[in-house]
Amino acid sequence: MTETIINLETVNPIDFFGVNNNKFDLLKKKFPLLKILSRGTQVKLSGAPEQIEIAKEKIGLIIQYMERNGHLSELYFEQILGGDDADVIDNFVDKNPNEILVLGPNGKTVRARTANQKKLVQAADKNDIVFAIGPAGTGKTYTAVALAVRALKNKLVKKIILTRPAVEAGENLGFLPGDLKEKIDPYLRPLYDALDDMIPADKLGYYMSTRTIEIAPLAYMRGRTLDNAFIILDESQNANDLQIKMFLTRIGSNAKAIITGDPTQVDLPRNQRSGLEKAVRILQDIDGIAHIQLDEEDVVRHKLVKDIIRAYDKERENETENSYHR
Repeated sequence: MTETIINLETVNPIDFFGVNNNKFDLLKKKFPLLKILSRGTQVKLSGAPEQIEIAKEKIGLIIQYMERNGHLSELYFEQILGGDDADVIDNFVDKNPNEILVLGPNGKTVRARTANQKKLVQAADKNDIVFAIGPAGTGKTYTAVALAVRALKNKLVKKIILTRPAVEAGENLGFLPGDLKEKIDPYLRPLYDALDDMIPADKLGYYMSTRTIEIAPLAYMRGRTLDNAFIILDESQNANDLQIKMFLTRIGSNAKAIITGDPTQVDLPRNQRSGLEKAVRILQDIDGIAHIQLDEEDVVRHKLVKDIIRAYDKERENETENSYHR
């Protein structure tokens, strides 16, 4: 039996242990063979030496992350505890400060956290148009917005334009009260959420008022030429063939575009076909256009999202196979 004490003097112990000790309970659950006690700003570990060394490494990573960012969500806490390979651990350790895309409010760092997200960053640096395709929760939109904000802050572009089709996601929302902005804002809310993480509220308000950052439905892109801009078409699976062509032909000089989409979540009416698959297929071999495929391993939401995606993928494969054998 070995004992060791870890000091939490450089971080907020309340944040480390979590609300109602939620994070501390996760730590004890991860190491059931250890006796783990909390005493003020200390954590005491008792048990087998090899188990203690593993726990010390995990706690050290958590402390390092909190020292750098000031806060660690319960999700990230759990992901660090559960990361048993070098790639997962590396997602939470900024060995290279150049990997940080955006330093947001309150010291929050935004960076590519998975292998395919890093490929997306590299592709956007080398190409003017990038298709980022993958399921929900893989960070497509978030990474794309971070790249756009980085480009604006570095004065590589003069404006950011974020757009998505105003398509109801399976519900009939009916008549929405308010002016035009109030009617369309619910469709564009995820883009606002990403920006809130990366730009202080007062500065974001200024950018919006001066149209340095513009968020608009896809239909509003028609007839425009977008120069010196970073443009993102989000939820492109809900755009038809003509809409995607219209968007791609808006791109002007010194402009970059990222098109994100999830072909498994098409919300178009039954009589309309998504234009995303065709666009990816016919633009596959054009220099300057890159294609990045993300999958369930890139999911950065709740840990159950990966399992949900896999279950739906398996069900879709079974349906396809059964249809083929009929």
